[in-house]
Amino acid sequence: MTTIAKVAAAFCVLIALSSCANTIKGFGRDAANTVNATQNAGNRVAHAASR
Repeated sequence: MTTIAKVAAAFCVLIALSSCANTIKGFGRDAANTVNATQNAGNRVAHAASR
C-alpha cells in the first residue's frame, strides 16, 4: 500500500469516527430531552390533579 493510500485510508477512518461521535451526542441529547418532556408532562398532570 502506498503512502498516499495509507493517508487517505486514515483520513476516511477519522471522518467515519467523527460522524459516529456526532450521532452519539445527538442521541444523548434526544434521550435527555425525552426524559425532560416526560417529567414535565407528569408534573403538569400532577398539578392539574391537585386543583
